[in-house]
Amino acid sequence: MKALLQPSRRAARRERPDKAWSERLRARRGGAAVRMARWRLVTDALMLALAATVETLSASAAEIGDNPSWRIVFAALVLALLALRGLYRATTGRHFLDDARSILAATALAAILITFLRVAFADQPNVAEEAIRSWVFALVYMISGRAVLVMVSERANRLGQGGAPTVILGAGRVGHLIARRLLAHPELGLRPVGFVDPEPLDVEHPSGLPVLGSDDRLEQVVRENGIEHAIISFFNAPYEVQLGLLRALQRMQVSVAIVPRLFEGVPDRITLERVGGLPLVTLYPSNPKDWRVSVKYALDRLLALVAIVVVSPLLVLAAVGTALTLGRPILFRQRRVGLDDRDFEMLKFRTMTGRPEEHGEADAEWAERAMGDDDAAGNGTASSRIDERRTTRFGAFLRRTGLDELPQLFNVLRGEMSIVGPRPERSSYVALFKDRVRRYGDRHQVKAGITGWAQVHGLRGSTSLDDRIEWDNYYIENWSLWLDLKTLLLSVVAIFRTPAE
Repeated sequence: MKALLQPSRRAARRERPDKAWSERLRARRGGAAVRMARWRLVTDALMLALAATVETLSASAAEIGDNPSWRIVFAALVLALLALRGLYRATTGRHFLDDARSILAATALAAILITFLRVAFADQPNVAEEAIRSWVFALVYMISGRAVLVMVSERANRLGQGGAPTVILGAGRVGHLIARRLLAHPELGLRPVGFVDPEPLDVEHPSGLPVLGSDDRLEQVVRENGIEHAIISFFNAPYEVQLGLLRALQRMQVSVAIVPRLFEGVPDRITLERVGGLPLVTLYPSNPKDWRVSVKYALDRLLALVAIVVVSPLLVLAAVGTALTLGRPILFRQRRVGLDDRDFEMLKFRTMTGRPEEHGEADAEWAERAMGDDDAAGNGTASSRIDERRTTRFGAFLRRTGLDELPQLFNVLRGEMSIVGPRPERSSYVALFKDRVRRYGDRHQVKAGITGWAQVHGLRGSTSLDDRIEWDNYYIENWSLWLDLKTLLLSVVAIFRTPAE
């Protein structure tokens, strides 16, 4: 009898940690993403309460009636609208500017609805003034609260004190690409710890993360590393095995993201539809020949004209400084390739001594090396040293602040460039890359820009060519006026974040 009971006792002992672990998993409920979603809700609620308090205390000074009950309704309506827009879901990779736009829309709509209700059901004076004050207070306080929350969370993630421990299924080229991106951007809130793959591949540019085991060790990997999030990439396993791993992760309360096939061609605007019970993803890419792009180009010229007038003092100071430090000519002119492969003469303030044709701008050494190096962050080092020696102190200041690019406003006014778009390349670079780099020619479907989506993500100068092309093509495929505005705002942030030289 004792012998018969022995195995069952051993089995019971083996089950106890599993049960305890299952309890911890249930208590965790999605980990860092869920906790961050709760913090967003708490932050918004606190900011709405603070805005309502300040609005109430200042009502007498503004000589406007005090109606706290309507402010409570307004706050509840704002939270409900934001919840309907999905701002309190457990998601990763949220962007502050996108959330700010949603807050702007939700608070404005709530103010309109409150105004309608008060006019329809309550005979109260100063309804419009009170609604506007509620909207302004809520907007300012909520966006400020979100900004603080983002700064705190991003700092914690960068210091390794936050972020969801993440495992990547598939240690191939795409898997290591994902790992490198997550390691380079800890502020996204995903902290990769390693791979699970039965047959890991030798890739040209590994991420440095270890392979934690095969697919049959998935549960142990999740348990030992406290995994909260998993990304399913491409790996050599049968369909049934991959589906089983997905369901196992879901049972373990691990959130899962799946890299889709043909992911390079998937834009942001997609819909998931069920056709005969099967999920189909429908793509809606941006059309570079759309009428809205024509509106964009017209707005570009108008904004360029206004900007030239507004920044004319800066243009004069930069021109005088360049003339005093470098003499004439003040402007650096170079042939670049823009829309439909047409050449134009791009303008910049001169920043270096000597002839522009020598080294610096005309040095194609980086371009040649970039052809064979996907991770070109260190490329062009020798050329960069030459540039540093030839760049004047005033020229370094112009480059650091981006003021050397201001003459390109005249390129925009002439219709040769756009304010936002892929940065134009020299003709020699284009001839070198267009037939040898995949999708390089797509960038010429739109006008080149003074600033671009790649640049605001730190891809300037001697950085990875493949990454720059990827970000530029992302901009083309997902273009919208909002994406342009977001790029401009991020460009301003990038200027202030640039370290001093």
